[in-house]
Amino acid sequence: MKVLFLVQKDQRAILDRLYEGVAAHCDCDLRWLSGDEQRNLRRYFRREVDVSRYDRIVFFLRFKQEIRQVGFIRTIPNLVILEHDAYQNYIPCKYTGKFSAHYRRLPWARVISSGFVVAERLRSEGFDAVFVPKGYDQTQLQDLGRERDIELAFVGSTNSVAYSGRKALLDELGQVEPLLVTRTKSGAEYLETLNRIRFFVSADVGMGEFMIKNFEAMACGCVLLAYDQGAAEGAALGLQDMHNVVFYQTITQLQEKLARLREDPQLAQRIADNGRELAVRQFSFARIGQRIVEELEQPLRERAPLSLLEKIRLKLGI
Repeated sequence: MKVLFLVQKDQRAILDRLYEGVAAHCDCDLRWLSGDEQRNLRRYFRREVDVSRYDRIVFFLRFKQEIRQVGFIRTIPNLVILEHDAYQNYIPCKYTGKFSAHYRRLPWARVISSGFVVAERLRSEGFDAVFVPKGYDQTQLQDLGRERDIELAFVGSTNSVAYSGRKALLDELGQVEPLLVTRTKSGAEYLETLNRIRFFVSADVGMGEFMIKNFEAMACGCVLLAYDQGAAEGAALGLQDMHNVVFYQTITQLQEKLARLREDPQLAQRIADNGRELAVRQFSFARIGQRIVEELEQPLRERAPLSLLEKIRLKLGI
């Protein structure tokens, strides 16, 4: 299968290993688009793309730019949209409902969502949505077998509006437990820090799915204390409370489970080991890339014929 894979050149998360995971399982033409190229997809395609060469054209671009160019995007055949932020469709934020509105104009496109429940909700609205979770870079993150001298911590951002629930929970927890909240540089510093943490607090409050940090912490051998995203989301990932993860919904519940783990370090270690094994087996970017290609290979819905106006615009390149 010949795939044109369009991704963001300037992206906060380093996802090169994910792209390699996709490329390992198909004939992949991977291209990094600059902000200017994303803002004018019509011009980019006119200059750089022969759409007839590809069995699938995959967008992993800024949603902000996609929704401004849906008229042109409607003309692209064999379209698949990889989306890690569609959970924002269902939470109070500036993109509430906008993913549904966008996909309604592209009903034949396949959407690969990183949230199981999000994919189910999109399907219930009539869209061709499938689930492939986020994952972690297996070449950068692993359990180093070091002594863990930081008992309880969170590493990452709490600044954006989307993370307001995260910040509130961490602030509340920090008032009753010796919690370290910090940020690090990507790469070696992040790896070293995760390998120093015994209990990693994941606080993806109100998001409905598990962010990348959950899988990174598990892979590095932390005991993952994860805000519970619901039975369906956890089951879809193979997460089992007190077996390979520790779920909580309130600070009180988190403290009760944390006290149990402090009293029983062997239980804590089993949870960490089971979590690491699950992450390595199921959530490496190598495995996630393979799963993405498996979803690309499934037949797409038939695209509606272009309108006369769309044909004229396409021919004139406007």
